[in-house]
Amino acid sequence: MSQRVIPPLWLYCLLNILALSVVSVWLFQQNQPVAVTSATQLLDKKLQCVSYAPHYKKGDSPHVKGMWITPAQIDHDLKLLSNISHCVRTYSVGQGMDYVPEAAAKIGMKVYLGAWVGWTDAANVKEIKLATKVANAYPETIKGLIVGNEVFLRGEQDEAAMQRYFALAKRLTAVPITYADVWEFWIKHQKMAKHIDFHTVHLLPYWENDPVAIADAMQHAETVMATMESTFSKPILIGETGWPSVGRQRGESQPSLINQARYVREFVQKAQAHKWQYNIIEAIDQPWKRSLEGTVGGYWGLFTFDLKPKFALTGAVAERQDQYQFVWAGLLGAALFLLLAKKLNEQRRSALLGLGALGAVAAMMALLKLAYVVSASRDWIEWLALGGLAILGSVLLLVQPWLVSGKKTQAAIKLTATIKLLFIYAALVTGYLIFFDGRYRDFPIMLFLVPAFVMATASLLRPTASAMHWVLYAIPAALSVMFAVLCFEKELNNHAALLWLLLTLLLAIANWPRQRNNLTTSKKIKNN
Repeated sequence: MSQRVIPPLWLYCLLNILALSVVSVWLFQQNQPVAVTSATQLLDKKLQCVSYAPHYKKGDSPHVKGMWITPAQIDHDLKLLSNISHCVRTYSVGQGMDYVPEAAAKIGMKVYLGAWVGWTDAANVKEIKLATKVANAYPETIKGLIVGNEVFLRGEQDEAAMQRYFALAKRLTAVPITYADVWEFWIKHQKMAKHIDFHTVHLLPYWENDPVAIADAMQHAETVMATMESTFSKPILIGETGWPSVGRQRGESQPSLINQARYVREFVQKAQAHKWQYNIIEAIDQPWKRSLEGTVGGYWGLFTFDLKPKFALTGAVAERQDQYQFVWAGLLGAALFLLLAKKLNEQRRSALLGLGALGAVAAMMALLKLAYVVSASRDWIEWLALGGLAILGSVLLLVQPWLVSGKKTQAAIKLTATIKLLFIYAALVTGYLIFFDGRYRDFPIMLFLVPAFVMATASLLRPTASAMHWVLYAIPAALSVMFAVLCFEKELNNHAALLWLLLTLLLAIANWPRQRNNLTTSKKIKNN
């Protein structure tokens, strides 16, 4: 005698409660202050120097034609930065930045003045002439003239051209001149040493070809500096060093606010012990850099783009300070899903508990997804793609009360099937892009985390099996897993890559064809 198969609503319920517990515990931990090494030996409790670029407002970029920075903004910015640093480093004297030394002189700050060197010789000569003119006007303020920044790294000029630019600068000013590049490129271009007065090296553990974990960052800094000091006899300025607060994990190198605070604090302590000269990159977050370096490029600042300090140089640091925002969001989400369930005449305790938990998760994750889309979207295509996935993920959750209750099931099933299909192909495209061009691309975990979970739990209630399902869903899902495996193989010590692999596996499992259960709504089921 055949038995009716009861949909495992209690398992569905418990899994949703588990998901809510995991998200809540994670957010709670993110809001807890963590003890981080304090920078207690700083002169006047200030950093030696910080990179200053004024392009932190919406739409600002040094690549925008006609962009001009007003003296009023520079005065305002330097006054703010004078609270944390004795000096600023600039990268160009164009777009009004030639005013920086004058502004710095008013408040007793020093400047490493940058002259940008790019592809065009005429533009480079014009930049150097203006920079030397400014340096001659403020010789007591200018600590050094930096002729070119990472020119060899970008491949925009050769050694012969750079020698001509150094000679031009030396002829036009008595201010010490230098050149700035990643430390490996100084090793490759040692002939340049005789043409400058001191070396400016970039030491960025996150951007190393073999990314360095935060725990090993200070040892890496000491190793690099030992190499530089044994190779060159002239003074060395660490022209860029720092850590990003947001963005893609590279190997074991994880961007986070706590890691940024830890790096800056530990580095300045180490610099004090070794008597290193240094400049921290950077003063203020630069959203425009995301177009060049991915999400992470915009979040190296000690201040946010709205000029709020990210952390102090002493005391505990919390990754987030928004736990109550998520508590209220969770309560509202749970209430919304329970209200929908009641309107659908849902009476089963397991269904109500499961949907309430899922509603809380949906609301809390909506806030996290919004933050991710804002930080990661660099152009209208990414706004459309990432924003679209965030919205689709929320819609997928919103239809769950209909699916669980069995009301208007066909419409809900069709909508869910479409969203699932879009997520599977989005995962496939994402894996492809990260595998072939992943240096500046994020793993969009926040956008896929809950949708993948919901698809898997919902498949407990309504498995599917058909030849068309194999073609449309199962095969693309399997291919997305393949690319995720390849991505993880390239970064075995990257937990973000591992989590992405697990999410693609979850998507594949949720969409793998299985025999349908009998979804009758007997009295026994209603009492579940």
